[in-house]
Amino acid sequence: MRSAADPGEREAAVAAPLASPSGKALPIAVRRLSKAYGAVSVLDDVDLDVRPGEFLTLLGPSGSGKTTLLMAIAGFLRPDKGSIRFGEREVVRLAPHKREIGMVFQNYALFPHMDVARNVGFPLRLRRVPATEIARRVEAALEMFQLGGYGGRSINQLSGGQRQRVALARAIVFEPRIILMDEPLSALDKQLRERMQIELRQLHDRLGTTTVYVTHDQREALTMSDRIAVLDRGRIARIDTPRAIYDQPGSRFVAEFIGESSFLDVEIVDGVCRAAGSVVRAPKIPAGQGRCVMMLRPERLRILDGSETEAMNRFDGKVQSAIYQGDTLLLQLVLADGSQVGLRMATRGDDAEPPASGSPIAVGIAVGDTVLLADEGRART
Repeated sequence: MRSAADPGEREAAVAAPLASPSGKALPIAVRRLSKAYGAVSVLDDVDLDVRPGEFLTLLGPSGSGKTTLLMAIAGFLRPDKGSIRFGEREVVRLAPHKREIGMVFQNYALFPHMDVARNVGFPLRLRRVPATEIARRVEAALEMFQLGGYGGRSINQLSGGQRQRVALARAIVFEPRIILMDEPLSALDKQLRERMQIELRQLHDRLGTTTVYVTHDQREALTMSDRIAVLDRGRIARIDTPRAIYDQPGSRFVAEFIGESSFLDVEIVDGVCRAAGSVVRAPKIPAGQGRCVMMLRPERLRILDGSETEAMNRFDGKVQSAIYQGDTLLLQLVLADGSQVGLRMATRGDDAEPPASGSPIAVGIAVGDTVLLADEGRART
């Protein structure tokens, strides 16, 4: 078995001709995929369906199996068992260069002996695209990734971020039916990275390709994806749309990994839920639980002034600190039972003073926004 670091296979994958360049996007079906290294299971009977033309992100902490799954789909890693299908075609035993994919690696995988334009145009030359068309498409790709005028430069003259953009341009210049990306924006600074997220999403919509994208950045996943698959210890813990996963994570692990959250222990006695000294109402209570946890998103909490008319769950406490973060103010609160929670509010331009440390405060969350999760018996970070 060759590894993803094998330069020969990477070059072949970049050069892979498509069976039908103008064909429709392909679905990907993964069934019971497993991979272990000794006694350590990296993928554990993974099932995954990627819809044709979908942008699906594999998200998870280090060691969750997301990159291993991507490398198995790409063909750089042979699973111990399982099936991978692109459309109707079984590909689990196919070499990477026969899988009809565009691939973007985290470590660039560019050709140092070629200048930027020749790197980007390499897949087109293998397809025997006319030279004038190659020049046009390479120029357009370079402009798209803010590399106009860089065509004649050596790869060694580029920064890390510029090299990654060359790799992105090379992956899309021949419009593949499937694109796989392994943290392609990790080398970019925050401002450029956020701009590239939008541009990559727009590019995906225009090309209509099936895209599988790996990242550990949850905000990046929320920004770009049609759906997100959250991995935990070799299994898919949750797969759904960004909004569904954010609003209804389904487990404490997913809630902690996606977005900011505070958690309160909830006791359930005769169907009545209590947390931090207050009765809690929620649209759904986990079945068969004497205990559960309540998820509090900081932007969903509100400071109460007694004039509220909507149904709210109320908690009393004190302000521990107020942290100015530019567009928002983060209040760190201690509730009556000692639980610590965060409340995030938009900053104002009228020089209003935030609540002072130690001052009493009443906060609430709408009953409709209240999420109770099964007690997993563990806390994850």
